[in-house]
Amino acid sequence: MAFWVAHPIVIVMLVFLSNKQNLRVFACDFFQGNWVAQDPSYPLYDPTTCPFIEREFNCQKNGRPDLSYLRYSWHPHGCNLARFDGGDFLERFKGKTIMFVGDSLSRNQWQSLTCLLSAAVPSAKYTVERLDDVSTFTFSDFGVKVMLDRNVFLVDVVMEKIGRVLKLDSIQSGKHWKGIDMLIFNTWHWWNRRGPSQPLFFQYIAISESLHCRWDYIQVGNQTYKDMDRMAAFQKALTTWAGWVDSNIDPARTMVFFQGISPSHYNGTDWNEPQKKSCLGQQQPLLGSTYPGGLPPAVAVLKGVLSKIKKPVTLLDITNLSLLRKDGHPSIYGLGGRTGMDCSHWCLSGVPDTWNQILYNIVLNH
Repeated sequence: MAFWVAHPIVIVMLVFLSNKQNLRVFACDFFQGNWVAQDPSYPLYDPTTCPFIEREFNCQKNGRPDLSYLRYSWHPHGCNLARFDGGDFLERFKGKTIMFVGDSLSRNQWQSLTCLLSAAVPSAKYTVERLDDVSTFTFSDFGVKVMLDRNVFLVDVVMEKIGRVLKLDSIQSGKHWKGIDMLIFNTWHWWNRRGPSQPLFFQYIAISESLHCRWDYIQVGNQTYKDMDRMAAFQKALTTWAGWVDSNIDPARTMVFFQGISPSHYNGTDWNEPQKKSCLGQQQPLLGSTYPGGLPPAVAVLKGVLSKIKKPVTLLDITNLSLLRKDGHPSIYGLGGRTGMDCSHWCLSGVPDTWNQILYNIVLNH
């Protein structure tokens, strides 16, 4: 029997070509770049005609007078970001289910994706249903479901005799996530909120989201605490979630993403405008690539947990690009109007469309 023996030079060339091919796929960091103003091809859909945008994200309908925030496009350094193609996305996911799992920032991204897809196929039939905390948007012509599981902490909040208990090592709600074709997780928004230190917006919406966001005690194993270091609690909860992923996800069936830490803009000192106490009146992003105030500490905690997970999870590392968009929040043009300053969520159309555009580009390169 004859054997083919490769010459060492040939082997080196094959490895080089293989590495070069990998570089073409993975070398572009979609999350490092800058915002470009007045792109005539933006926004990616007309927010006045998308029927799925809830009031808190519908800045134009709520009276925001400036429109420049709609026309910024994200340009990664050293490569091109393919424009979101809703028709192609639906074809790729025909017969499949996508689920966002997280707090209202997940809802922000979920509504963005439904608008992007419906704008691509405006005549397609769809249904929208909600059962308990799970909302399902179905494109029946494609058999595509885009779901949202409203889950603030990922780990469980259980009502017991002593009150609501946040259980950092329990994740029974994971039963909703099994068998999904694409999962996009998110949590952080509520981990560091407490009492009167909350921005006015959070005090305003606490009434409507109290069942999901409030807890009276924290439990770890058999130990129950009135409170604990929130960053440590966040890390413990993420570790529990990571264990769930390792135990339950089949990478051959399911793509898993984690929406990175979505930032807020309540302190102008962070973007070199110390006289500003909120995002109110901001009409343009920072046009460089670096945010003066640096990254939130939660980013390091999240990346630390993801570095130890065994199953493949892709981080949608949207923190820095979103930090640059101090102009992208509803401010007084959100749910609370002038009684609630929202510098945490994002107008639609807006920044979450770019999160979904990057998600689409990662799918193209998968």
